[in-house]
Amino acid sequence: MKKIATLLGGASAVIAGPALAADIVIGVPNWPSVNATAHILKVAIEQNLGLEVELQNGTNPIVFEAMDSGAMHVHPEVWMPNQQNLHDTYVKDKGTVTFNANGVEAFQGMCVDKATAEAHGITSIEDLTNPDNAALFDSNGDGQGELWIGAPGWASTNIEKIRAKSYGYDQVFELTEIDETVAYANLDNAIKAGEPWVGFCYTPHYVFALHDMQILEEPAYDAAKWNVLQPTDDPDWLEKSEAGVAWDLAYLHLHFAKSLEEEYPEVATMLSNMKLDTDTVSAMTFALVIEGQEPLAYAEEWVGANEDAVLGWMSN
Repeated sequence: MKKIATLLGGASAVIAGPALAADIVIGVPNWPSVNATAHILKVAIEQNLGLEVELQNGTNPIVFEAMDSGAMHVHPEVWMPNQQNLHDTYVKDKGTVTFNANGVEAFQGMCVDKATAEAHGITSIEDLTNPDNAALFDSNGDGQGELWIGAPGWASTNIEKIRAKSYGYDQVFELTEIDETVAYANLDNAIKAGEPWVGFCYTPHYVFALHDMQILEEPAYDAAKWNVLQPTDDPDWLEKSEAGVAWDLAYLHLHFAKSLEEEYPEVATMLSNMKLDTDTVSAMTFALVIEGQEPLAYAEEWVGANEDAVLGWMSN
């Protein structure tokens, strides 16, 4: 395994022993901001610490399981409270994973394109329960509107099923699960064609810079009314769950294998100190998705332009 011998002026002299895999493996789930952050971490670690970093795709549960076993080391963007069950299992119960306390503030909710919202007075999530409103979003003529609730594998997608059931609009909408890039391409096409669109939305995200969106009003978050189970918690999770209020404010936290604190303390320090904000992460997603920048090239440019911040992450 590679070890850092010296660090002089940002360059490293590395003594390489037998190594069958990268020193650090970062898990990358399937949304744009985590992809951008993963590449920035890769570039920052390789350029400043002289270690080899590999990126591997994986769902949230797979990345956490891999951090527990040592097959992966980092999850760049864990949505809390969405992944509270995984956090509790691996951080609190097993103690094999730790996390960066510098969370990026995030919003989650349901959005309609502004033109449709204004033309038909759709401003509240309760408006979605009206069959006449739902019919506006029926693009295939089956009598039900189509409403995007998220990508397969997202914890939020399951929670949106619970919310749809709790509010009652699951009775008049087909709840669709498709990849985010497809969903937002559909949004772009709908707006260009002057057709209605409704679906899950969140920040940090490029979509609010690209389109005028109406965030649907909801009753304020109330912990007493937010009873959410995931399929891993109970086979009857949907029937037993209820969430007829808005999402609580979310925070995105980097998580990493606790073993790094001994194996690569310089990396653990950096991961503990990394700090981003909502606007920065939104700009990252805009660059990758809308501008079509290649993730690695973008990360190299970003790290170069934010050298002081990156070096600050590496200070004890």
